[in-house]
Amino acid sequence: MTPTLVILAAGMGSRYGGLKQIDRFGPNGETIMDYAIYDALAAGFAQVVFVIRHEFETDFRRLVGSKYEGRVAVAYAFQELDMLPSGITVASPRTKPWGTTHAIWCARHVVQTPFASVNADDYYGRSAFEIAAQHLTRPEVPGGPPEYCMVGYPVLKTLSEHGSVTRAICDVDPNGFLQGLVERTRVEKFGDTGKYVDESGDVHVLRGDEVVSMNMFGFSPAVFDQLEQHLIGFFEGQRRAPDKSECVIPTVVCEILKEKAAAMRVLPTTDAWFGVTHAEDKPGVMAQIGEMVKLGKYPSPIWR
Repeated sequence: MTPTLVILAAGMGSRYGGLKQIDRFGPNGETIMDYAIYDALAAGFAQVVFVIRHEFETDFRRLVGSKYEGRVAVAYAFQELDMLPSGITVASPRTKPWGTTHAIWCARHVVQTPFASVNADDYYGRSAFEIAAQHLTRPEVPGGPPEYCMVGYPVLKTLSEHGSVTRAICDVDPNGFLQGLVERTRVEKFGDTGKYVDESGDVHVLRGDEVVSMNMFGFSPAVFDQLEQHLIGFFEGQRRAPDKSECVIPTVVCEILKEKAAAMRVLPTTDAWFGVTHAEDKPGVMAQIGEMVKLGKYPSPIWR
């Protein structure tokens, strides 16, 4: 079965200051998604599912989705605050989406094949899609729990020049399987390497080669039932104390692994990753993309 690419594009970038999913970064006005989809199609992905919000559906279809129609099968899933598991109601004044776990779960009705999920505003690199596609199209081993995958990057290649970021630092066993993730929220460059500040205010210097998750996961459709069960638990907690918390996919992945309901192979890559956490990141991202175009890695314009 050919895999599907699920692009999470429903969140607004509060630190970035705008709808960065449709901002222009390439020399001909390309979005970061243009390059991700180009790489995914080259790697063998056969469908793209955009997870968006209804409020910007018209603009998104016109500015983004229309470029791919006729090139690849395109579908849309919608992440809205009132899209909840059966029997769950939450009285909350919040406007912020429920998080990446909820976003992926919202795509369950339009995804029927193994799939990779990625953030709309991140550049992952060609090899990341190639190794994910290889894993997602391998024969499944009958009788055991599903084997999902995660593309892992060296932390030093994921840091911003313009402020701290959040990174999920991975614990990987000798066989290449993920054992757990620890979210660090104040990770930044520190000389030739990096550092983070923990909850107690203590500073920890990183080697630089620690594996981090950049939210590029590979799943089979079996994950949707698992995500729903964890969402139910999350929303039950929201009934008691609604706030701005999110149900994020790295946390749920760790819970699934603890339950031994699945295994997750870490697919290491040294390919480039970059994103736009801060508005000041944009010129650097544009320069990196421009250099790759000059070297012939991508056509210009990317869609002819």
